[in-house]
Amino acid sequence: MSTKLPTYFVSHGGGPWPWMKQAWGGAMDELERSLQAIAREIGAKPKAVLVISGHWEEREFTVQASPRPPMVYDYSGFPAHTYQVQYPAPGSPELATRVQDLLVAAGIPVARDERRGYDHGTFTPLVAMYPDADVPVVQLSLKLGYDPEAHLALGRALAPLREEGVLIIGSGLSYHNLRRMGPEAKEVSAQFDGWLQQALVAATPGERVARLLRWEDAPAARLAHPEEDHLIPLMVAVGAAEAEPGACVYHEGTFFGNVTASSFRFGAVA
Repeated sequence: MSTKLPTYFVSHGGGPWPWMKQAWGGAMDELERSLQAIAREIGAKPKAVLVISGHWEEREFTVQASPRPPMVYDYSGFPAHTYQVQYPAPGSPELATRVQDLLVAAGIPVARDERRGYDHGTFTPLVAMYPDADVPVVQLSLKLGYDPEAHLALGRALAPLREEGVLIIGSGLSYHNLRRMGPEAKEVSAQFDGWLQQALVAATPGERVARLLRWEDAPAARLAHPEEDHLIPLMVAVGAAEAEPGACVYHEGTFFGNVTASSFRFGAVA
């Protein structure tokens, strides 16, 4: 695949939702459709998918290197069957090595984890996008401390992968305050989402980066993200397509009933 792939920041939804769709009464249907649409708009399946999930952080950036990653059921309180689900996509030690080489060349320390499995920030969106689990997948951790500039720099270092057939996905949630998911989330999430739309879609690429570096100044920023683990994957997706336009590819105002949530693409589709 010679075409440069876009990058994405996706809101990955709640827990193991693809295995609970009937119980949740269609609450994730719009999100699911948006993820399926991403796979369609890319066209041919990518050579591999590199996921930066909000559910994995380490002291240094760490790349998953198992050829057959296990499952990480990093949620609680869900039905018993959701702790047995499988997403058996192969890993790619070769891609892990390529990631390491790119980061070392950029002067970014990186570690390798041969045992790490797929967490739900990876397997929930990917089961919607590639349900046959036939595309190799590698996860890359966040770095403890959540420094926006460090994660933008990570994305810049990974940018060559886009021309090598690797789809880069930052997986989190555009609003992530589990203590404010009721009616009080409505205004807060809408305010922060409005800022995201301006910063990621309406602003120039240069302005976009400047605003992301000061994301805590956004309206309702710390109410939307008391801890920014689910926002920081966005920085990686932006860094890997820094000079390219952004577009909103998913948006709804009734996520979990009250939340405004969005996903974004950076770069053009062929």
